[in-house]
Amino acid sequence: MKQLITTLGPMTIKQLGLILPHEHIFVDLRRPDCPEQGQADAGDVVRLMGPEIERARAAGVTALVECSPEGVGRRADILKAVSEATGFPLVVPTGIYREPWVPVWAQQADEDELYEWMHGELLGQIKDTGVQAAWIKLSAGDEGLTACETKILRAAARAARETGAAIGSHTRLGRVVNDQLDVLEEVGYTPDRFIWIHAQHDPEMNLKIAARGAWIEFDGIGDPARDSFWIERVQRMLDAGFVDRVLLSHDRGWYDPAQPGGGTPRPFTYLSEQFLPKLYHAGIDWETIRRLTVINPFNAFAR
Repeated sequence: MKQLITTLGPMTIKQLGLILPHEHIFVDLRRPDCPEQGQADAGDVVRLMGPEIERARAAGVTALVECSPEGVGRRADILKAVSEATGFPLVVPTGIYREPWVPVWAQQADEDELYEWMHGELLGQIKDTGVQAAWIKLSAGDEGLTACETKILRAAARAARETGAAIGSHTRLGRVVNDQLDVLEEVGYTPDRFIWIHAQHDPEMNLKIAARGAWIEFDGIGDPARDSFWIERVQRMLDAGFVDRVLLSHDRGWYDPAQPGGGTPRPFTYLSEQFLPKLYHAGIDWETIRRLTVINPFNAFAR
């Protein structure tokens, strides 16, 4: 039986409804060599982000995929505190962001060491927090994979292949995605478990990458002035027969420890309250919308 691994334990699709596949509770985009990176009090994060979780729940959201890996301040202990304080399931990744955010320890580690680390978090827990990693989050620069990013990708493919976990990559240009898929297939990982994050920049490449089997994630939804853009992107994918390859989210949040008081979070409610009704009025039926927002994200991230 497929289960989605969350901070509140494994969950089946019968226990869930709308899932947001790309959001953030806590992010620190300062480089890992910054002594203050990732430093925050869990109680402060709960106070700022707890109300945002409650608003999301009231808007029909039942789970949220946290997309902050190592390199951008991942704090599984803080995510667990927010989840337990709100009784809301979060889906937490292992994995490493792209250069120059790759921590020194990961730069120095070989492929086998990185594989063992990710494999251990996918089957066990993250840094003695009691939080099991559900999936692998990576990234790559638009100018092409570096040797370090390739090493991390190969290690991720091995760990994901053995655990059934999904791999998602923050990657904008289609050429790099094709390069990533080539590496994954060389290691024996299948494209149908790969999520192209921030895929909205090249509609023709969306179709080509979906044809290779990968998930296409449109994750910048939240500005009314751009809703027609997103509707066109979604409709193009549906017309091409890729209804079961599309994911929708905001890429919103979050507590930023570099900002006073954590900054001002952006709510996780626009998709369900504003965008999905517009998608319906554009001619996309509710059964299809449910597939895009409930079935697809569960299938993409569950094991």
